[in-house]
Order: sequence, then structure tokens, then C-alpha cells
Amino acid sequence: MPRVKGGTVTRKRRKKVLKLAKGYYGSKHTLYKVANQQVMKSLQYAFRDRRQKKRDFRKLWITRINAAARINGLSYSRLMHGLKLAGIDVNRKMLAELAIADEQAFAQLATAAKQQLDN
Repeated sequence: MPRVKGGTVTRKRRKKVLKLAKGYYGSKHTLYKVANQQVMKSLQYAFRDRRQKKRDFRKLWITRINAAARINGLSYSRLMHGLKLAGIDVNRKMLAELAIADEQAFAQLATAAKQQLDN
């Protein structure tokens, strides 16, 4: 069986890795070995953080809702419980948007939640 030289395949693979490593600091964007390690780590971060992003946004929405709820005289948990009792089904993303963009609408929701909690 004749010997096969893998030059073009190897070069293509290395160029692909160096292209992914473009913009990295120091030798991480020039030397193949270091670039390959960093690209692998970066792909791990990307995979992990696609899930982390969802948690971060939920945390942000809850923080914003809590701040607006306290302006209206409720805590976050009491507001959410009151909305559930009132049968108002609004997700946290929309509640946070209302808290920022439309304070009057949020105040109406808070009032409805308060009424349900008082009953």
C-alpha cells in the first residue's frame, strides 16, 4: 500500500482553527497548538453560556420586577402570588418590560394583586 501524505488536509484543519482564533490575545491567534487549546476552551464556554444566558436574563427580569413591585408597596413574591390568585398569567419577561416602559400598567397589575391578597 502506498504512503499517503496528509499535507493538504492538515493545512486545511490548522487554517480552520487559526481562523476561529482570529482576534485572540498574544500567541493564541498565531501558534496552532495554543490556538487549538483556546478554541476548544472557547467552544466549551459558548456551549455553557448559551444556557447561562437564560438564567442571567431571568435574574435580571426578577430584579426589575422586584424594584417596581416595591415602588407599588409589594415584595416580588407577594406580587407574583397575588397575580396568580387573580388569574393574571403574564411571564416575567413581559412584567419586567412593563415595569420599565409602562409604569401605569404595572401599577394596575400590582393593584389587582393587592386586592387578591387582601381577600
